[in-house]
Amino acid sequence: MNCFNGEKYDKTIKRYIDILGSSVLLIIFSPLCLLLSLAIKLDSSGPVFADTPERIGKGGKLFKMLKFRSMIENAHQMLRRDPRMKSLYEQYKKNSYKLKEDPRVTTLGRFIRKHSFDEIPQLVNVLKGEMSLVGPRAYYPDELSNQQKKYPDTRELVKKVLSIKPGITGYWQVSGRSEVNFDKRIAMDADYVDNRSLWYDIKILIKTPFAMISGKGAV
Repeated sequence: MNCFNGEKYDKTIKRYIDILGSSVLLIIFSPLCLLLSLAIKLDSSGPVFADTPERIGKGGKLFKMLKFRSMIENAHQMLRRDPRMKSLYEQYKKNSYKLKEDPRVTTLGRFIRKHSFDEIPQLVNVLKGEMSLVGPRAYYPDELSNQQKKYPDTRELVKKVLSIKPGITGYWQVSGRSEVNFDKRIAMDADYVDNRSLWYDIKILIKTPFAMISGKGAV
């Protein structure tokens, strides 16, 4: 194994790319972030950033993943606890924790989610070392627990995926297969873990802007 792939790559080149890349992108996107922050406040009541629970990072460590708010205030808790949304929550779990038609999404939220603009603040998570530019999806604890019950054969794949930092973008997001169920998605993430390298990350990063523009990478 050389410095262009695997654990050695994670600790050296990949980390340098994360720091440099996230710093440059934060500068480039700063005007857009200011505009989005103002638009979110004008569009609906609530904070600029999503008020969601912590996600699972490398080694199972929990962290607060930053996202621009694209839903109504307290949307996460409402879906899980409001009796009026019980059927919607069951549909959400059945569809691998995705809803194509989500009544909680705001008018502006539909646009920023389609083009993944809500993910821009995660560049701060990358700078802090909690995430990478490229990596597996960062899951909610209850999501990961319930999906492993539904797909028990994925437990070893989950362990592999949690051995590295989650990413803002990744293999399945840019593959045009963002609608796949959890078992397929976690297998794709595990495949990335096994084959991650400098060249693999570069290919994913090159494809990411096209996925954002088309909206095909949005989930």
